[in-house]
Amino acid sequence: MNSTGQEYAVIIGDIVNSRAMDNRGEVQKRFRTVLSDINTKYKAYISAEFKITLGDEFQGLLSDRRNIFRIIMEIEDLMQPVRFRFGIGIGTIDTDINYGDSSEIDGPAYHRARSMIEQIEQKEMQYGESQSNIMICSDDERGEQDMLINSLLTAAFAIKSKWTDRQYEIIRAYEMSGENQYKTAGILGIAQSTVNRALQSARFYAYKSAIDTVSKVLTKEE
Repeated sequence: MNSTGQEYAVIIGDIVNSRAMDNRGEVQKRFRTVLSDINTKYKAYISAEFKITLGDEFQGLLSDRRNIFRIIMEIEDLMQPVRFRFGIGIGTIDTDINYGDSSEIDGPAYHRARSMIEQIEQKEMQYGESQSNIMICSDDERGEQDMLINSLLTAAFAIKSKWTDRQYEIIRAYEMSGENQYKTAGILGIAQSTVNRALQSARFYAYKSAIDTVSKVLTKEE
């Protein structure tokens, strides 16, 4: 059941240019496995599990905001090189909550997440390329905060979109190692100095600072 007045976090996403993929069926199968793993790992924080709803669109409902970006980053990392759009909506829910089917749930949080997906697509058409792949909307009272958060997300996207496959491989290993350069070097069989150069040239720490700041602001607001 829904909790009157409680705020939730909705993530709605879709796969970019999925219809043009030669291996679309294989990608969908892998994606279902990834979402199943997300549902298991974050079950304590999920109010309605992440599930593919329409074609290559998916959505899920979180009881709080602390894991929004952990979940998004894990989806991106595990599905690399598949590209996604993510709309995040913060707000209340008007209907009963069905844990097994997020598509049956509705309310301001869902409307805001949907609006963010539409804005990302509109900007892609306006500028001819992606300006950001994640946008968030809370409510009118937090409009200025949302603008600042979305600006940080745009900056983070600009950095991440320049990463090479090799940089992405090193960064993912670095994150999995608990952000230890020496452990990363051991995992990949390379020198620690090579790991450090890759992180610096990818501007990883600037990217991480932007994402961490957004996460802290959202958690503090909650």
